This record gives sequence, C-alpha cells and structure tokens, in this order.
Amino acid sequence: MTDAAGTFWPTEIKVHKDRRALTIAFEGGASYIIPAELLRVESPSAEVQGHSPADRQLVAGKREVRIEEAIPVGNYAVRLIFDDGHSTGIFTWDLLHELGRDQDTRFKRYLQELAAKNLSRDAPGAVRRH
Repeated sequence: MTDAAGTFWPTEIKVHKDRRALTIAFEGGASYIIPAELLRVESPSAEVQGHSPADRQLVAGKREVRIEEAIPVGNYAVRLIFDDGHSTGIFTWDLLHELGRDQDTRFKRYLQELAAKNLSRDAPGAVRRH
C-alpha cells in the first residue's frame, strides 16, 4: 500500500540473526527478504551511486558482508551500517520496496557487471563463511 504521495509504508523491518539479510514487510502484504550483499552493492550512497548514473561504482567482493545495524531515519528511511565500514546509505521505504520486488533482476545485472569486468563477489583472500 502507498500513501497519497506514493510512498510504501513498512509494518516490520528486521535484520536477520546471522546479519546476512533484512526482512521488510509493507502495508498491503508485500514482504521481502533482501540479502545484505545486494543492499550493500545497491547502496544509495554517493560513494556507490555517484552524482550521476555515469558515476555509479561497481562494488565487488561483498558476498560475505553483514548488516551491523539498522538505524531509523525520520519516518521515511533506514540507514544501514555494514561490517565493511560502509554506513552512508540511507534506504527509503520506496527504495527498499523496489530492491525487494526487483532483487532477482538487480542481482542478475550485478553478476553480469562483475563478469564483464572480471571481478568477483568474494573479497581477495576471503574464506567463505556458511
């Protein structure tokens, strides 16, 4: 459900115990589990998105990234703190709804971009956690 301005309103937002995903449920019944890796590489921060589409940065090596904290920002967003030190992305409710809804498409695009640049989801020298 959206309000008159078209904003999606969450009814629940929760960081999973293993810190590898965020669950968000919205009025109207939509609910998504969004992986921390996708949230990190799609962060709305200027560091990732730049100041124009041409400035967007491809972020590699984040397969094992964790969400350390989710801090409310007013009544419109949440700031996610990741264990790699990234903390400047403010995720609006609308963006989280979009990321949840489109996560398969966005993740596929991310993997294609990594492959095109011969980059990996794994950090250099990383040992995969399970």
